Amino acid sequence: MIKCIKINLNTLEAKLYLVPTPIGNLEDITFRAVRVLKEVDLILAEDTRTSGKLLKHFEISTHMHSHHMHNEHKTVDNIVKRIQNGESVALISDAGTPAISDPGFLLTRACIENGVEIECLPGATAFVPALVNSGLPNDKFVFEGFLPVKKGRQTRLTFLAEETRTIIFYESPHKLLKTLTHFAEYFGEDRPISVSRELTKLYEETVRGSVSELIQHFTTKAPKGEFVIVVGGKK
Repeated sequence: MIKCIKINLNTLEAKLYLVPTPIGNLEDITFRAVRVLKEVDLILAEDTRTSGKLLKHFEISTHMHSHHMHNEHKTVDNIVKRIQNGESVALISDAGTPAISDPGFLLTRACIENGVEIECLPGATAFVPALVNSGLPNDKFVFEGFLPVKKGRQTRLTFLAEETRTIIFYESPHKLLKTLTHFAEYFGEDRPISVSRELTKLYEETVRGSVSELIQHFTTKAPKGEFVIVVGGKK
């Protein structure tokens, strides 16, 4: 009796793979991302419950470990050693590209310091469609992510008030109005701004206007979803 032995010719090299995942619409994942997630030895996920749904949808059965801001300081060294010992590891966040306002920087830096190869796949990142869709200048821009909640917030806003390039922020729904109010105070009520929410999802929406106009809009319409704010630079 002849036995057929299946040989995986696509075995990945031992390195860290940074794999973007959809920010809402599952159709936005790439063929390459699915293949890498199926073939690596281990997937590091910001939230295994959230990522578990994604992996199940694409029939990915790779073993998964939790890797988030509360444990990454403790797990980085062990992950680096595993890759050095021949394992291939993929890092994913809940949505978008790892290390962009998400865990991943510490592990990436540790890999570089220890001579471990890194490969970052191209893919979804929320601020790119928000910037392009804003109608504000996108030849030069500054990505700020989330502003400091308390300490350093005023200092940062004072500094950014003089920025001449387009500025991009991330914000949660319950802090949106507070942040817009601070923009009016530090940037001026007439500063052009674009606010996008729920990008790639069913209720995707972009509202454009002055800071004061958007404060009025979201005062009458309660903010829902995750937001990307694009602010025109100082003229």
